[in-house]
Amino acid sequence: MNKYITEAIGTFFLVFTVGCTVIHGDVGVIPPIAIGSALMIMIFAGGHISGGHYNPAVTLGVLIRGKIGGGDAIAYMLSQIVGAAVAAAVVGYLKSGLQTVIPGTPIVGHALVAEFLFTFALVYVVLNVATAKGTQGNSFYGLAIGFTVMTGAFAVGGISGGAFNPAVAIGITIMGLSAWSNIWVFLLADFVGGLVAGLTFRALNPGDV
Repeated sequence: MNKYITEAIGTFFLVFTVGCTVIHGDVGVIPPIAIGSALMIMIFAGGHISGGHYNPAVTLGVLIRGKIGGGDAIAYMLSQIVGAAVAAAVVGYLKSGLQTVIPGTPIVGHALVAEFLFTFALVYVVLNVATAKGTQGNSFYGLAIGFTVMTGAFAVGGISGGAFNPAVAIGITIMGLSAWSNIWVFLLADFVGGLVAGLTFRALNPGDV
């Protein structure tokens, strides 16, 4: 089950990033960089659990290669489809009736979702690449963590401001980049995102606590 949940999470963030950067977004280099980065960080984070497919075609190839069984392959594909469908629904919510957000004055509901999701992603990646036994001794953890923040900034920076960090939220508020009346949005979403990521790591890595 842990492998399937990992595939759903990874596919979710891949498709979520596609939607956030392509729908109503500027054409250019940002969407491809963000999308490729999303795939990279999720492979770094979940590769030691599921192999990091996040793509039914990849799963089919691995099946033909003989590195996964038929039952697992079907479960992988279903998990990937569920992750993609949930991502599409969340993007639909965040992008519905989207108006220009003035820096420092986010739409509360949208900002809560955006901050929660990418704080979850950030902490999920940190825990998996910097603390997990399966990735112990790796040399890519800094790259994975940094690119998670970059991907989040590209994907939802225009929605929430892209703090993903209570300390950053406090800093930008002191600097006048965000109103004090909005500080609770960042603190609530970011702490809950970190909490859920920690619980998710413990659930997916039961022997690594």
